Amino acid sequence: MEKNLISDRLLAWYRHNARVLPWRGVRDPYAVLVSEAMLQQTRVETVIPYYQRWMERFPNIGSLAAASEQAVLAAWEGLGYYSRARNLWQAARLLVDSGRTQLPTDPDELQKLPGIGRYMAGAIASIAFGRPEPALDGNLKRVLARLFDLELPVDSTAGTGQLWELARQILPCEAAGDFNQALMDLGATVCLARQPKC
Repeated sequence: MEKNLISDRLLAWYRHNARVLPWRGVRDPYAVLVSEAMLQQTRVETVIPYYQRWMERFPNIGSLAAASEQAVLAAWEGLGYYSRARNLWQAARLLVDSGRTQLPTDPDELQKLPGIGRYMAGAIASIAFGRPEPALDGNLKRVLARLFDLELPVDSTAGTGQLWELARQILPCEAAGDFNQALMDLGATVCLARQPKC
């Protein structure tokens, strides 16, 4: 399937079917970081109230860095995987200690912060900064593996490498953030792991 055909059709689908989420349409890199951290291994409907309360309590990097670890963990309580909260807090403190009030725009620099791997760096760079970076998590791997009929196991080194390359090939440079979010929505609502609607 041709690159432009894939991206054009997916973006058109997304314009009509995008989920309405409190972090959608927000270009604040910190808000994107918080949403991506909370969404790791956690369902969207569970995250929404936590995200809203978190952003009220810690609206920016400075407020998070100034908070105590106890306050941060209390705000996260019930969401599980508490290392995510500690990583957010430590990243905020590192940034403030280095005189920064915003996240770096470069994906390689983002990955130097606690808790930010390749997927999150790509998501933040594309959604918040408009950079042409793919973001590939488990759901997106499944979507692309099905779309391109990948024969390699998706979690193998070779399979993962091929999927990142495919993701980069079909990524529209001018709408990378929307494209990545469109793939996320497609994987969450249509191209499901079990009983796919695609």
